[in-house]
Amino acid sequence: MTRIQFAGRHFGQFVTYFRRGTCRRHTRVRAMMAAVTALVFVTPTLTACGSSEPVSVLDEIKAGHIVVGTKYDQPGMGMRTPDKKFVGVDPDVSRYVIDHIAEKNGWDKPKITWRETPSAQRETLIKNGEVGMITATYSINKGRANAVAFGGPYLVTHQALLVRDKDTGIKSLTDLNKGKRLCSVSGSTPAQKVKEALPEVQLQEFDSYSSCVEALHQKKVDALTTDATILYGFATQYPGEFRVVDMKQDDGSWWTDEHYGIGHAKGDTKSTEAINDALKDMWASGAYASIVHKNLGNDFPVGDEPAIGDLSFLQKG
Repeated sequence: MTRIQFAGRHFGQFVTYFRRGTCRRHTRVRAMMAAVTALVFVTPTLTACGSSEPVSVLDEIKAGHIVVGTKYDQPGMGMRTPDKKFVGVDPDVSRYVIDHIAEKNGWDKPKITWRETPSAQRETLIKNGEVGMITATYSINKGRANAVAFGGPYLVTHQALLVRDKDTGIKSLTDLNKGKRLCSVSGSTPAQKVKEALPEVQLQEFDSYSSCVEALHQKKVDALTTDATILYGFATQYPGEFRVVDMKQDDGSWWTDEHYGIGHAKGDTKSTEAINDALKDMWASGAYASIVHKNLGNDFPVGDEPAIGDLSFLQKG
């Protein structure tokens, strides 16, 4: 029985009682009517508040408030400062996209509420409507693209190594295959790929990249591996202490390609188009290069503009 049916049945009972002349206790009748009225009119509000449906980026921006998912602990890419400001490439890209969409449609710039989005929770948060969009070193892959929609890619990065600046013994990937100690986050794909290719590597796994950085600083490990964007962020945070080493195959190609995108509700093609339009403008205006250099340093290779809106790379491999 629905809430409306339940309310209707009780209203019918009230009418029956009235016709039979049994409404002797007027206070009881008034209480019943008040309860039925409250149930009928309050129920839609409760249902709306409890909604777990995905939301539209365009609708949220138009309404004046959007919740954006990002990382809180990745220097250069997504950080929450002690005074609760949100800095990094991903927050800056988010702001650019949101402001571009609002301006193009003649809407006021909306309020942005930031939400921490751990990697394992990103698709769920979008599906539940807890965030409007996520920009959080969000690599586009087949599994994720089956669950959510992506604008972008706006950045293509590659797996790399972070080593101590004065350690000249590691200049390439193959230098790790000499009993070197490699650090990465527990269960991470980048570390496992290196271990499979270079069996002599001593893989040590920590619970966070910041723990790996500390171990590298204390010379407990010889290198840290993950996306170059994250490593450049740490290198910028500790100037003169670390350097980034590219990882390439024997044929000169990159070890991996990671395409960062903006995740949002599956099937919301209008929002995808608006996001991609904003990202193309960000690249064409030079704003993207400025964002990257401000957050990752001038040594980070900006590279060529990716094919924004083209996800055909998902069909490869």
